[in-house]
Amino acid sequence: FVRRAGDIDLVPAGEEGGFEAERPFETMEIVLPPALMERVAAELGGKALISRLDTRHLLRDQRIEHLARALQSDLAGGAPSGSLFADSIGAALAVRLLGLDGPDVGRVNRLSDAQLKRVLDHIETALHEPLSIDRLSRVAGASSSHLRTWFKAAMGVTLHRYVLRRRVERACVLLRRGDLGTSEVAALTGFAHQSHLAHWMRRETGQTPRDLRRAQK
Repeated sequence: FVRRAGDIDLVPAGEEGGFEAERPFETMEIVLPPALMERVAAELGGKALISRLDTRHLLRDQRIEHLARALQSDLAGGAPSGSLFADSIGAALAVRLLGLDGPDVGRVNRLSDAQLKRVLDHIETALHEPLSIDRLSRVAGASSSHLRTWFKAAMGVTLHRYVLRRRVERACVLLRRGDLGTSEVAALTGFAHQSHLAHWMRRETGQTPRDLRRAQK
């Protein structure tokens, strides 16, 4: 077999994977705990059975590859995005793996107006704190898998990206006040450090904290 970048080997827990390679190569290993797979399967209504997962080699799946590269990029940067990002990636991978051999396993539904308001209000009051998918799912009164799907349907953006966007917007307000240093603003808006803040400000607004301060003068 000729392997290409993006090839995926799926190895269920308890099974042996691996292969002999003629040349050195780099690989990324992602381990999803069986408990996570069981929880996601239950949240999806029990329609997705983990027992049907078989060892598969040279699997091509753009969604899995995208999620894996996003996780790799965050880890390479010192995991500044925190547990909400990692938890979301893990659950999204589990959902994708459970749906590889069948139709969409998600149930069609949505967050009620009251549930959505609770989540949005909680995010606003806790932007400076670490936010996890489990914490927000408890606030919503919905499973983590359903919250991710329903939140995106309601807001048009993933939960993780929404939190980052609100953190950037809050940071811009604080930076314009001019009475706090960039590292202080980063801490008050939930960013790991000022470089993390600068990265996402550039992504969301096209400006860094320094650019914003210069524009104020």
